[in-house]
Amino acid sequence: MGIKCLKISVVYFLIGICFGLYMSIADKFVYGPSHAHINLLGWVSLALAGLIYHLFPSIATNTLSKIHFWLHNIGLPIMMIALIMNEAGSSGTVPYIATGATIMSLGILCFVINVLGLKNSTTK
Repeated sequence: MGIKCLKISVVYFLIGICFGLYMSIADKFVYGPSHAHINLLGWVSLALAGLIYHLFPSIATNTLSKIHFWLHNIGLPIMMIALIMNEAGSSGTVPYIATGATIMSLGILCFVINVLGLKNSTTK
C-alpha cells in the first residue's frame, strides 16, 4: 500500500502544480484554496501515508489501509471538483464539497486508527 499511496500522491502533485501554473498564467488566484487542498491532501498527505505504510508494512496490508486508500481517492476528487466549481461561481456545490470531504475524512480516520493500533515495535 505504501508504493500505491506514493504513486498516486505524485499524480496529485502534478495536478496541483499544473493547476498552480494555470492560475498564474490566467491570473485567476481565486482558485488558491483548491490549489492548496490538492497539494496538501493529495500530494503531501498521501505521500506521508505512503512512507508510513512503507516503514510499517504490518499496517499496509490490512483492510483499514485499503479502505483508507480508496475512500481518500474517491472523496478527494469529488471535493476538489466541487470546490473548483464553487470558486468559479457555480451554485449548489456545497453538498458535493461536504460529501467528498466526509468520504475522504472517513478514509483518513481509518488511517489514524491503523497507525494508532501499531505495536511498540520498530521492526519490520
